[in-house]
Amino acid sequence: MKCKICKNQSKKKFDTVILKKHKIAYYFCTNCGFLQTSEPYWLKEAYAETINISDTGLISRNLRLCKISSVLIYFLFNKEAKFVDFAGGYGIFTRLMRDVGFNFFWHDPYTVNLVSRGFEITDNKNVVLLTSFEAFEHFVEPIAEIENMLGMSENILFTTELLPHPVPNPKQWWYYGLDHGQHVSFYSLQTLKYIAKKYDLELHSSSGIHLLSSKKVNNLFYKSLIKGSSFGLFSYVKVNMKSKTVTDMYQLIKQGK
Repeated sequence: MKCKICKNQSKKKFDTVILKKHKIAYYFCTNCGFLQTSEPYWLKEAYAETINISDTGLISRNLRLCKISSVLIYFLFNKEAKFVDFAGGYGIFTRLMRDVGFNFFWHDPYTVNLVSRGFEITDNKNVVLLTSFEAFEHFVEPIAEIENMLGMSENILFTTELLPHPVPNPKQWWYYGLDHGQHVSFYSLQTLKYIAKKYDLELHSSSGIHLLSSKKVNNLFYKSLIKGSSFGLFSYVKVNMKSKTVTDMYQLIKQGK
């Protein structure tokens, strides 16, 4: 099976059962360190519910990522610019970021926008940064998806659990998602470095938070910002931003949303 990242030949690593019924194979590429499933014929069943029932960390994850993203954007990018949450799910993150004061918009063709209605992205121009959290592992064609994202912005802040080395067997790593079958692509740090080089981007990775960027960023500074988001930096950012919560409400009322 050809690797969906670098097109080299991947070798079968193991078989396992997903959704308690489908026996599938996983293929590993030694060239770029990418692990992929066999062609995912089961996805219609896997996405009967967009957000799988076992994702109990949905709310806490969004709260944590709001703090980290706020700090990174405030110190690394133009805080007044336009931002997009790509594969934004129910719109929780977009709403949280607008509540802090950032001009965030929602994008997700596969999920209903529940809590950031009225702030769907309609114009892809001048987007400074895309966020994309817990989405890369869902990409059936990751390179096509990444190129679509880079067509919107040359800066992507994202999360996905890095594939351990050596590759764990199915019972050793929860991130395979065997119960829900939605995870089909798994990236090692080697994979992310390959992607960064392919598109002439910088890669920064710390605490599961990855940044692909055309912007020159000091790696130690990047790591310190992530660490500092839990120790006062987010409070500093929030005090120095102007929340859009109330102005958004009046805007939506005026527009009759």
